[in-house]
Amino acid sequence: MKQPLKHKIILTGAAMMAAFFLGVNANAARMDMVDVSNNNGYMSTAEYVSMRNEFGVKAVTVKISEGSTYKDPYAVSNIANVQAAGLYINGYHFARYATKAQAIAEADFAGQTAKAAGLPIGAVLATDVESQEANNQSKATNDRNNVAFMQEIQKFGYRADIYTSGSWANNKMTIKGKTGWIASYPYVVSGKNWYSTNHAWQWSSTAKFRISYGGFDVSQLNSNYYTAGQKSRVKPTNKGAVKANNRKANKHIYKPATSAKWVKESKTYTLKTAVKLRAGVSTSSSAIAILPAGTTVKTDKAIIKGGYRWVRQPRFNGYGYLATGPASNTLEYVKSGSTHTYYTVKYGDSWWAIAQRNGLNMTTLASQNGKTIYTIIYPGQRLVVR
Repeated sequence: MKQPLKHKIILTGAAMMAAFFLGVNANAARMDMVDVSNNNGYMSTAEYVSMRNEFGVKAVTVKISEGSTYKDPYAVSNIANVQAAGLYINGYHFARYATKAQAIAEADFAGQTAKAAGLPIGAVLATDVESQEANNQSKATNDRNNVAFMQEIQKFGYRADIYTSGSWANNKMTIKGKTGWIASYPYVVSGKNWYSTNHAWQWSSTAKFRISYGGFDVSQLNSNYYTAGQKSRVKPTNKGAVKANNRKANKHIYKPATSAKWVKESKTYTLKTAVKLRAGVSTSSSAIAILPAGTTVKTDKAIIKGGYRWVRQPRFNGYGYLATGPASNTLEYVKSGSTHTYYTVKYGDSWWAIAQRNGLNMTTLASQNGKTIYTIIYPGQRLVVR
């Protein structure tokens, strides 16, 4: 999740130790750790070996559970295959708790699920705090809940940590130095040492691996916390490929539009009609979500491009973009009559398979069809994919 150091400097004490771990003069964020879940589908040992040998991946953090009932169906195979590939293994729980009691209950559920899935004692079992439930709480409440979860999870023999966004860290919740796994996706990756006082920095959610399908969340480690407190024994077999692949991954990170100029615009809008929140400044960009009429949207920048006036909405990880109409306090599309692209569900299809085929994630695909990823789909059913 972080950037390597850019310039030669003289360091002493703790700073020297950090520099030794990161590598002074590094000029590309590293793919030290990958996190995977049911969104990535089944991952083979061969895929993890490729990540290790060709990309320098040292650790994998696997989704274990969510809330108080959901168990990731791929946790067992992911844990086994990561270990077979010789990589460090950790887990995470997607938090839904809003009270201390709920946090303790979710920690008990996550700990039991992790043990049953084969997550070894001593691994990290992080709480992933980015839900609407947490967004609705005060900083003090989130801090109380997070502490309760982490104290409870340690009773199962796991080490605790918090994953959240850079915009939420020390805003929605306290993230102390020498703790935390922080997500922040910059326009330009190289050239800055991001979140160097935290354990890890997740710097991309779209990284590509040679023999694996789709985009992956990748992080750079700032400490050895996610490698079990030991010096890594994982050695890539192709150092040249690691260097080239890491540089390549850095190059495709989000870049600002060059055909027009962004201007600052800090406003709160109320949607007059339902509007697609898109991943880029184009009507052909994939939809992150469909925001219903009445939704309020806070923006920080605006731009004129492609016949539309666009505004940018800061989100948990990165930004969303909406096309606006006349210069009023209401968002709407300038052009009407847009058409959808549909996909007809076939036998054996799943939310994950259809989403991957169309460059979406499962949650986006489901939400733009008015459903959730737990809704059953049937052969012959038509789904909106664009």
